[in-house]
Amino acid sequence: MAKILIIDDDPTFCIMLKSFLTKNGYDVKEVFDAKQSIKAILDESFDVVLSDFRLPDIDGLELLKKIKNITPHTPVILMTSYANIRTAVNAIKMGAFEYVTKPINPDEVLITIKNALESAQEKAIAGGARSKKTKFEFISGKSTAFERIIEHIDLVGPTNMSILIQGDSGTGKEYISRLIHDKSKRKDKPFVAIDCGALSDELAASELFGHVKGSFTGAAVDKKGQFELANGGTLFLDEIGNLSYEIQVKLLRATQEQKVRKVGGNVDINIDVRLITATNEDLTKAIAEGDFREDLYHRINEFQLNIPPLRKRQEDLEVFANHFLEASCKELGKTVLEIDKDVIKKFKKYSWPGNIRELKNVIKRAVLLEQSAILTTDNLPEAIRFPKEEDAFFDDGDYEGKALREITEMKEKEMIMKTLEQVKYNKSKAARILNIDRKTLYNKIRQFGIEA
Repeated sequence: MAKILIIDDDPTFCIMLKSFLTKNGYDVKEVFDAKQSIKAILDESFDVVLSDFRLPDIDGLELLKKIKNITPHTPVILMTSYANIRTAVNAIKMGAFEYVTKPINPDEVLITIKNALESAQEKAIAGGARSKKTKFEFISGKSTAFERIIEHIDLVGPTNMSILIQGDSGTGKEYISRLIHDKSKRKDKPFVAIDCGALSDELAASELFGHVKGSFTGAAVDKKGQFELANGGTLFLDEIGNLSYEIQVKLLRATQEQKVRKVGGNVDINIDVRLITATNEDLTKAIAEGDFREDLYHRINEFQLNIPPLRKRQEDLEVFANHFLEASCKELGKTVLEIDKDVIKKFKKYSWPGNIRELKNVIKRAVLLEQSAILTTDNLPEAIRFPKEEDAFFDDGDYEGKALREITEMKEKEMIMKTLEQVKYNKSKAARILNIDRKTLYNKIRQFGIEA
């Protein structure tokens, strides 16, 4: 019987959720603040932690860090309002398994817990990583940007080049890395993925390189690291920017010499591993600030792939949405046959801070709630039905990424006016789109006599 810890400062909600989960065969303990939760985790072992984001003593992100330091492989599911979706995305980067939105849908919680338990079991089998045995299903988009990515994958896949994948959280970086592995000569060898964002500094060396029995408190047996587990195949390190400087030094040695040494060991182990890394950070900025080694950056960046956010891949939205509709119906035993056109329109006006992962969650939840054969806007989150300005997305067309002086087909005044209208006269946002600073924008507004 799986054991679940619920953390929420609302006793009535805790009792309700505990009763529901108990009836569904789980052993449940509830606590009402972060302090009690840490004590419970130190005293007992839990298979899944289900925590509210807003707690009376510390917030969910801080608690997530503490839980991951104590028990790094326990899945943590955050409960949050949809207004905090950006925070939930940050939590995923830091190692949270998933998030569910309040008000809680009981069936959605059950599905997420089931997935968390299955994921934890797969990681345990693979020694703490997601192995090649994990089911891999790749969704092919049809946007120009996606087609270009596929072209690059076809070129670089068969080589042994180290690849750095740059993209926001939830854009599918691990899927891309798996596709690269499947295109390589190593495709019949292990594919091992590890989330560096979920590793504490104390455990990172052990996870990556292994340890020998007795090398530190809790090292009861010898353990293989992820480099050994991936030997002959591909090792994917997600959120590599989160690794400490000390671990970066060891990682550089491993990639240069193709050798690793276990924590507490005195023997080098030869390895043959292709390294694919990913990040949503600007590593060049981290290098300038002294947080990331420049020599390691060049070592892992023999070839770089940039994955655009979902909001910049409008042509892919409907493709992904229909794929997730079919998958959700199969998983939930529903018969929702199609997506209403108004839903797609809403999707294209939303900024998708959680990218493909968020779209998948939105579709699954809507399918769960939908009572008809057509997925309608009625079951979409309020943030998508009625987006606030910061959540809305407008098409900035061919202007994005171009300096104002580079646009020759349109007069500057007309372009500035159009951009200001699109952003509802938010000058900071307009300046970013026009690729100029605010002072220049103000000067242009005065120069052209634009009412803003």
